Amino acid sequence: MSGKHMTRMSLEEMRRTESRTDWERVTLAPDHEGEQEIDVDWAKAEFVAPSPKKLISLRIDEDIVEFFRSQGKGYQTRMNAVLRAYKDAVEKKG
Repeated sequence: MSGKHMTRMSLEEMRRTESRTDWERVTLAPDHEGEQEIDVDWAKAEFVAPSPKKLISLRIDEDIVEFFRSQGKGYQTRMNAVLRAYKDAVEKKG
């Protein structure tokens, strides 16, 4: 969130600020809106820790980096996903 959307207030000022929450709507709303939840058998759930990443130095064409960066936050994760998809496809071939 950028600074132009933030206002500094003391605790006392916060306490004097009138709530803009539509509490009647909140009270009348059902507990859950949208798709129904999926039943999960947590007894069979298995913890899978994310694999650690290896920090490397990699030379990549500027236009490739800019393309991924232009897609927004998480561009390195997307680049990793593309490389993983390529690796999986090659391994699947045999």
